[in-house]
Amino acid sequence: MRYSTQITAENGTVLHTFLSDDDKWRLYTKVSEITPLLQNTLIYKEDKYFYYHPGINPFAILRAAGRNIFSGKRTSGASTITMQVVRLLEPKKRTYLNKLSESFRAMQLELHYSKAEILQLYLNLVPYGGNIEGIKAASLFYFGKTPQLLSLAEITALTIVPNRPSSLRPGTKNEALKLARNQWLTRFGKEDLFDQNFIQDAISEPLFIRRLSAPKHAPHLALRLKKDFSDQPIIKTTIKIQFQNQIEEQVKNYVNRLQSMNIHNAAVLVINNEHMTVEAYVGSADFNNPFDGGQVDGVRAVRSPGSTLKPILYAAAFDKGNITPKSALNDVPTNFNGYEPENFDQHFNGQVTAEFALANSLNIPAVKILNEISTPVLVEKLKKADFQTIRKQAKDLGLSLILGGCGVTLEELTRLFAAFSNEGALKPLRYTTETPVSKGEQLVSKEAAFLLNNILTQVTRPDLPTNFDNTYHLPKIAWKTGTSYGKRDAWSIGYNRKYTIGVWVGNFSGEGVPELSGANTATPLLFSIFNALDYNSANGWYQMPDNVSLRKICTVSGDIPEDFCEHQITDYYIMGISPYRKCQHLRYVFTDEASQLSYCTYCLPKNGFIKRTYPNLAPELIAYYESRKIPYQKLPPHNPGCERIFRAGAPVIVSPNDGSEYFIQTNEPQQIQLSCQALNDVTEVFWYVNDKLVKRAPPFEPVFISPPAGRLKISCSDDKGRNSDISILVKKI
Repeated sequence: MRYSTQITAENGTVLHTFLSDDDKWRLYTKVSEITPLLQNTLIYKEDKYFYYHPGINPFAILRAAGRNIFSGKRTSGASTITMQVVRLLEPKKRTYLNKLSESFRAMQLELHYSKAEILQLYLNLVPYGGNIEGIKAASLFYFGKTPQLLSLAEITALTIVPNRPSSLRPGTKNEALKLARNQWLTRFGKEDLFDQNFIQDAISEPLFIRRLSAPKHAPHLALRLKKDFSDQPIIKTTIKIQFQNQIEEQVKNYVNRLQSMNIHNAAVLVINNEHMTVEAYVGSADFNNPFDGGQVDGVRAVRSPGSTLKPILYAAAFDKGNITPKSALNDVPTNFNGYEPENFDQHFNGQVTAEFALANSLNIPAVKILNEISTPVLVEKLKKADFQTIRKQAKDLGLSLILGGCGVTLEELTRLFAAFSNEGALKPLRYTTETPVSKGEQLVSKEAAFLLNNILTQVTRPDLPTNFDNTYHLPKIAWKTGTSYGKRDAWSIGYNRKYTIGVWVGNFSGEGVPELSGANTATPLLFSIFNALDYNSANGWYQMPDNVSLRKICTVSGDIPEDFCEHQITDYYIMGISPYRKCQHLRYVFTDEASQLSYCTYCLPKNGFIKRTYPNLAPELIAYYESRKIPYQKLPPHNPGCERIFRAGAPVIVSPNDGSEYFIQTNEPQQIQLSCQALNDVTEVFWYVNDKLVKRAPPFEPVFISPPAGRLKISCSDDKGRNSDISILVKKI
């Protein structure tokens, strides 16, 4: 028989049901769902000698035959439960010949199946009028509960309906059904089948019965699992029905409040970190809303992740020994071969620490780190984490990947963050109780996961919701937000020891909304769900691994202090992995007593000089200070009489881009900007085009040229003789 598909919660509650292939509500009833009360009531009413006959009851046949002969009409039947099962499996016209065939088939059934299995078949197939078949379907559609929760009065009512489905139809013939129920209950009492008080309570029980709608909880997950396990009549999920109902209601109410801002949908996934069971799955705010794409599964929809992939990048950098939490990074305008990212707020912060950059979701430091560890390394990490769209896009991904230039799903992101909670171990999600528990594989080290957890727990950050209620009831979690380009997607993924919760808010149509952001749109819902599920969690926080320790570092550079490092703090580091660099934020320079000239060892006079310290600033940071008119300590000009040729530290040409092609309109000649970044000791640079001097200028002053067509060699030399060359192609159109 083809049964209706049932999707059940982890406690057995029916979440969702689907019609069978022949459009019947035929729900499979397990043997464990047949209670002794149901079994005794049914057998007494239908077939008292069920456990004693071989499929047919000869005495009942003789009794029925005698009554029918003497009355001249059919007044009594002799069908056993086994014979009724045969009739339900192979419906035929009711003739004496077919009755004989039923008897033979009933004995066959008895030879091949146990009594419990035959009783189960009967309870699965017995009709209840309309398209409802089986005791489980009847109990759900008429009483809204599973068979094991039925009372004696309810069981009795359901066992008598199949004999008179028209005259005792539940919901329309309730009074007649109640009268017939009480008659049978009275018979049970006379036969001492049950305790008399039990019988009286059942007779006194009101009969409130009506046709109910099929359960439709977790519709997106139900559709998904029905497709994946199409041959299973019962699919037992790991969903907790209380959580599911609660979060569905929270999401619906939350989105209703956002509709005035033209935000119409949200999706939520809740994972239990210990067993990786999915305990709540909300694919949209309202499955039955066709206008806003309610049937789209937001848990599996491919969207731009915004900044939500930055944690895995920083974890990879921790593991490769590139940075520690307090390593210094420059958040300044930077050109990465033509790619010039900006921060979300379009402001720059100068020199920051790695933990500040991640907690504040700064874009330029993230792109720099990705540029250092290389895009393929991060792509391989994400492929290992089973990001399917990234797997397909791998060969086309570049530095913009870390700012949302790829496709991900809420399911993939939430599973990734669950790995951070599980000490870096990536484990498969479990949607059904039959899915085995897996140890998973190590995506990042437990040391890197610990450093990440500390950073993402910080509350002094811009993605903390501004709403007072959320900050006042702030749950103890680590979280990361993201907002996609064009403000189409708002993300907030959070976790603690027990749960990882992923939240997406936006429009399935892809329409952007100016007010949409991960911090103020998605995070309030994340906090609300955490407070509802695990407020003031007693599970504790993450313990520091043995291979993580604290060391003193320079506050300016984040490196091991030198003698000139006056301010020092402690920083976490991974022993044997994290970088061990001596601080170089200052450099020793020989100057004259008035600090008007600087000397190198080549031109250092015998006397009249002083050894001083000056900031050892990166060219990009100097360029940022110059453009923003931020004062900084400059090196004195180098001794003009020095004849030494310097090698290291040549100017970095940032415009134009090396190897690029430039198209210039013939009727509207355009100029190309020449700009560079130079060290602190450079006071003048010289620009050459095809080895011909074009202009001399201060190092941070842009120079504009009208280039000829063809391939051009552009050179920049500083006043120390250091030189950089690039090549571009200019075409006239």
